[in-house]
Amino acid sequence: MIVYAFGLCVDERYLLPALVTLESLARVLPTADRRDAAVRVLTLDLTRQHAATMADLATRFGFGSFDLRWARPAATAVMADTAYITVTAWLRFQFTPAFVGRPYLIYVDADTLVIDDISTPLDGLPADRLGLVTDEFAPTVGRGQALPRLTHDRPELAGRPYFNGGMWWAPTAMLAAVRRGVRNALKTGRRYIFHNDQDALNLWLLADGSVHAVPRRFNTFELARFLERSDWPHRYTPRSRTPNATDAALLHFVGSAKPWLPSTPVTQHVRLYRNHMNATLRQIQRLGDLSFDAPRWRRR
Repeated sequence: MIVYAFGLCVDERYLLPALVTLESLARVLPTADRRDAAVRVLTLDLTRQHAATMADLATRFGFGSFDLRWARPAATAVMADTAYITVTAWLRFQFTPAFVGRPYLIYVDADTLVIDDISTPLDGLPADRLGLVTDEFAPTVGRGQALPRLTHDRPELAGRPYFNGGMWWAPTAMLAAVRRGVRNALKTGRRYIFHNDQDALNLWLLADGSVHAVPRRFNTFELARFLERSDWPHRYTPRSRTPNATDAALLHFVGSAKPWLPSTPVTQHVRLYRNHMNATLRQIQRLGDLSFDAPRWRRR
């Protein structure tokens, strides 16, 4: 049996979405698997009340271990894109083997919804590789916004795989190498950063190669929100939309049109996400934490 921890980086802005991700994980995992799994959270600014609520909710969901620490990103963290992303994203490089306390870490972004078992990529993960899924909108370096300025200076890197940083499968023994590699990559590659920590991670991978490609179903972009308004995703991917949620093990709501925002088009998967959010809010209310405001969605 592979023993692992789920890792999340959470701030006050993304607290409720992170709890929805946790709730969706709990629904997918059998009771015994939840009991064996750990949850590890790094945060920049959570209040102690909200930290306690997260811990209580993890226990209510049946996870066997929970730990949370306050941390700060490295001083070298670059925030080139701040439209809907906060510096908290850089905390993903601050996980340590001692804090994780398990042989493997499954890092999960807070704007995701788990549909199926996301631990299975650990089965074939080499001990010296980081498991990642190629980015659907920019699967190769130089395409779209995937380090385009880098290919001007290093044209030989064009076409190399470019990975999305929203899901990781990592042997915890590699975490120090990841942190050190990203730090070194920033020393010479800072001018190429656009997608913040994701670009920094890819700069290191281009130099080191310590990556194991994971199938796309384990980090599936939810496209229907965008296609309700425009066909611009077709410039990057031939996929029209995910026909149903069961085709994906994890839905990733990339971009600014987050499913909890009232302005987001109500698609099949947005409705599914909101059902999970409503269920999460009910659990929070049972805990007695009244500081969470339920989103006001228009009926459509």
